Amino acid sequence: MFRYKRSERVQELLLEELSKMVQHELKDPRIGFVTLTRIDLTDNLKHARVFVSIMGTDQVREESLKGLNSAKGFLRSQLGKRLYLKAIPELDFKLDASGDQVDRITQLLRQIHKDDDE
Repeated sequence: MFRYKRSERVQELLLEELSKMVQHELKDPRIGFVTLTRIDLTDNLKHARVFVSIMGTDQVREESLKGLNSAKGFLRSQLGKRLYLKAIPELDFKLDASGDQVDRITQLLRQIHKDDDE
């Protein structure tokens, strides 16, 4: 018996394959430095929310997200050729704000330590 649900195994596989494709196969100039952080896949494997971390200004992030969302069809077709799945899930790219939250917490902790030293 497998330790994980099927959707969790497929999530890991999708994350690995999509990461490779975004880094090496997408040629859209709008897409900047993008890292796929996680995928939330429904239990029926029909919809995948792909969370990405994008370096740069808000404008760069917005343009990169638009580029990724416009490449959904290409990415799904490539996944269909590479993976042996009954159906390839619909992809929905979302900005992962956890990196920004970590930066903000780090900044606040530095400020606290600075205030303590004074």
